[in-house]
Amino acid sequence: MHRSLPAPDRGESAHMDGRCRLGSDKTRSTAPLPCPLMALYAAYGTNLDSFQMLQRCPHSPSRGSGWLEGWRLTFGGEELGWEGALATVVEADGGRVFVMLYDVNPGDEATLDRWEGGDTGLYRKIRVRVQTLEGEVLAWLYVLDGYEGGLPSARYLGLMADAAKSAGAPDDYVIALRTRPCRTLGR
Repeated sequence: MHRSLPAPDRGESAHMDGRCRLGSDKTRSTAPLPCPLMALYAAYGTNLDSFQMLQRCPHSPSRGSGWLEGWRLTFGGEELGWEGALATVVEADGGRVFVMLYDVNPGDEATLDRWEGGDTGLYRKIRVRVQTLEGEVLAWLYVLDGYEGGLPSARYLGLMADAAKSAGAPDDYVIALRTRPCRTLGR
């Protein structure tokens, strides 16, 4: 069974060694120094859409795609009064969730926290292992801080499927999103 790891603090990175080198070649230091680090974020919902992420986090470039192995996409929080349940991921043997990876700087991370409700407790951050073509990387993502259950709206599923398609998710993954049960009719 996979275990989630605590979210990265600003003093570490999921993919950098934490060393900044300053000065010319002759005076370059290899000692660890504090420096602004970017944290690798794994997006699985509408944030798969690179245009949406560019609007929300303009200083956080895409690092490619990958898979959360041993996790599945699900929904919860329907009781919160939105148009339907909200996306989240939970651990599940044999499950896989397509993700897009982004290098998120601290300023953009604060903005993303507000967009995703991380600053209100709606979602919380966890660290996970993501499988990429280059190997396994550590990243953080948001999970709903609530119970699984409820149906998303057709509009929300449509946005998620469009985002997954634009991110390069396999056709069967996109079709599975478009054909999931939902609360209302839509695209």
